[in-house]
Amino acid sequence: MEAPIEFGGGRVRLEAHEGIAHVLLSRPDKKNALDAGMFEGLREAARHVAGEPSIRVVVLSGAGDSFCSGLDFATFGDMADGGLDADRDDVRAAAADLSEDGANAAQQIAWLWQELPIPVIAAVQGAAFGGGFHVALGADIRFVAPDARIAFVEITWGLVPDLSGTQALRRLVPLDRAKKLVMSGEPISGEQAVAWNLGTELSDDPLEDAFALARVFAGRSPDALRAAKKLLNESALVPLARGLANEFDASASLMGGANQIEAVVARLQKRPPVFRDPEP
Repeated sequence: MEAPIEFGGGRVRLEAHEGIAHVLLSRPDKKNALDAGMFEGLREAARHVAGEPSIRVVVLSGAGDSFCSGLDFATFGDMADGGLDADRDDVRAAAADLSEDGANAAQQIAWLWQELPIPVIAAVQGAAFGGGFHVALGADIRFVAPDARIAFVEITWGLVPDLSGTQALRRLVPLDRAKKLVMSGEPISGEQAVAWNLGTELSDDPLEDAFALARVFAGRSPDALRAAKKLLNESALVPLARGLANEFDASASLMGGANQIEAVVARLQKRPPVFRDPEP
């Protein structure tokens, strides 16, 4: 196992082992609330993973009893006295710092996990409020504790969700449910979140189940994993004819490649496959 790497002044820790990166929000005394260090740490961790072809899957979790309770309350002092507005230099700079998909610097704490070419699995327990909910929605798959508490709380502060979660929602829930979540600001349980398709599966031990699935993914062809994520992410956003063409193109790009041949040979020989890392 590689030595842990810290980002954002220790707010986020990353450990990698056998193709699985565990990205841990590590501020348990504050329920992993999002301050400037946590914002930077999440962005740095995602970018680090993007540059490591040996990493094939990410597990995203929060230390302690909560996944992430949302913005640090210290941030709201600026809002109360009018010190936070769209014309501030730091806000304007964040809005101009765009990712490949167009996510600004603030939205990147959640959306960069979508932009990663590899699968990301979130383990959600306790609170996932506001920004924490956005981060969880940035993952491809979410294991959620039944008693977790999940909410877009921005409306209670006179705002709307603005860390990319509205774009994740459109792939997951009907419009009326999205409006209820966003406009009420009221929390729902992990059990209700899964019933509403905001979580993938209920779990009494989300982290254990996230790692179990991560080990399955890590044993698949990394080329096929990347092609599958890209294909599925685009499937709801393109016309049918384009989607069918994308499906064929993705499959054709894998046929006869070294990792595709290894997947076949390993199955025929009844042994674990040994895949090559993709190009960075």
